Amino acid sequence: MVSEAPPFWWQKPDWRAWGLSPFSFIYGRIAGHRMVHGRRASVPVPVICVGNFTVGGAGKTPTALTLARAAKAKGLKPGFLSRGYGGSLDVTTVVDPRHHHASAVGDEPLLLASEALTVISRRRVEGAQRLVEEGADLIIMDDGFQSARLTIDYALVVIDALRGVGNGHLVPGGPVRAPLRVQLRYATGLLKVGGGNAADRLVRMAARAGKPFFAASIKPRPQKDLMGRDVLAFAGIADPTKFFRTVESLGGSIAVRQTFGDHQHLTEDEISDILDIATRDRLEIVTTSKDYVRLIGHHGRADELLQRCRIIEVDMVFEDPRAPTLIIDRAMQVARERRLKEGHKAG
Repeated sequence: MVSEAPPFWWQKPDWRAWGLSPFSFIYGRIAGHRMVHGRRASVPVPVICVGNFTVGGAGKTPTALTLARAAKAKGLKPGFLSRGYGGSLDVTTVVDPRHHHASAVGDEPLLLASEALTVISRRRVEGAQRLVEEGADLIIMDDGFQSARLTIDYALVVIDALRGVGNGHLVPGGPVRAPLRVQLRYATGLLKVGGGNAADRLVRMAARAGKPFFAASIKPRPQKDLMGRDVLAFAGIADPTKFFRTVESLGGSIAVRQTFGDHQHLTEDEISDILDIATRDRLEIVTTSKDYVRLIGHHGRADELLQRCRIIEVDMVFEDPRAPTLIIDRAMQVARERRLKEGHKAG
């Protein structure tokens, strides 16, 4: 899967998107066939997948965290399943934030592990089985909607209301991961994040197919004394502009913006550049939670940057506060029905 989304993916289709359309067609046929004909294994606990239609961030990780908190409030023991993108480990591993670094397990798993049991695995079925062995009674997949390896009881597809599906073309001509009609078939519900209208067409398509629709927004946690402060803001996430808007919504005045690739680990030169500019111009340094955890465990100037960073933390807030519980309850009901059918077949 492509890890970086070129800017033209999020604009009106141009010669680049159309020129790549033969490759997009081939990619779409393969991805669609995998979703339709993939052999899915099952595990004895409910599985919720938080995914999206496109490459790039839409708010999956904060959504997964919100679902886990709702599950714990119900007395459940949720477990996160992540592929560990950006990490070097290729074996199924229980993430320990006290000992693991982002370079080994990835940045998102470290954030997830601060909330609940987290397992990374390049083999999703093996990772799900490990979570069950560790006592999880609900699995929340962070991404993996298109993988078709594991039976999913509730697939919640997150859509950014400002970016939608970009130019609508499939990879590599656009950000779409598989034909939308196929993806909609396997989605259980849609979550529209933000106040834009770029996702409205998909919401209407889902409504016609009888799919439930939820709305939410990403809310930054209050930041003491940020109002009116001059800051250097840096981010290595899929949509850095979203982070910059958040900083400005909190009253920060961004004097310098530094953008890096999604999940990118900063080099010594890049770290020194941030520190030197901030020192020279007397700027406070602000960044995302994901960028922050990628600095943990390093020494020298990386540790200096870690100490000087202010983290801008955000939460996914559903318009209907009952929505996370409704999603979990539906996943549990579907899982019960699935296990009954599997039991009848085995008998």
